Amino acid sequence: MTLSLVVGGVWWAQDEEPAGPALAAGPATHGVTVPAGTPKASPRKAAATPRARPRPQPRPAPPPLARSRPTVLAVPAITIEAPVLGLGLDKAGRLATPPADNPGVVGWYSNGVTPGERGTAVVVGHRDTRTGPAIFLNLDSLAPGNTVRIARADGRVAVFTVDRVRTYAKSAFPDEEVYGATSRPELRLLTCGGTFDRKEGYASNIVVFAHLTDVDREI
Repeated sequence: MTLSLVVGGVWWAQDEEPAGPALAAGPATHGVTVPAGTPKASPRKAAATPRARPRPQPRPAPPPLARSRPTVLAVPAITIEAPVLGLGLDKAGRLATPPADNPGVVGWYSNGVTPGERGTAVVVGHRDTRTGPAIFLNLDSLAPGNTVRIARADGRVAVFTVDRVRTYAKSAFPDEEVYGATSRPELRLLTCGGTFDRKEGYASNIVVFAHLTDVDREI
């Protein structure tokens, strides 16, 4: 990005209009000599234009990482840190969920890409269980610009920045938008949301969309 900088002020001077038609020296009148002409205006300095402050250059996105399973997920904005378990599909072909008796863990779809690889990595967690609140209770309070940090088995930490947070009715869930392939490393965090029915459960899913913006060494 090229910034245009304004050079500081310049000096200038302006002649005033003559006081009358006669410019030559006139006779003395009551001891006061009529000047030969009106004085020149003193040079004045134009007001300096403030210099534009350079805008910070955005950091280039890191290249995709090699495959390495995730081990720990941390979301500083909602003060959570959780171990990551690998998950597969259930008998109905749907993504399984973490064990209900362990509400403090999250699950990663292990047949998909790992966090930091090119493509869409998927991590799910419970909002609550029969015993009380669970790890993703406040997932819907995230906002664009928040970060998600995922430690990996290779010692690297994939850092994702949240792009948007959406709530979708389960009856109209956009599979392609959420799970579809992408050209860069992206992440989806999912949990339940919407209204709750004791027989049917939650009516909606909360989805956090994020993309890789940094690679670190500490969670």
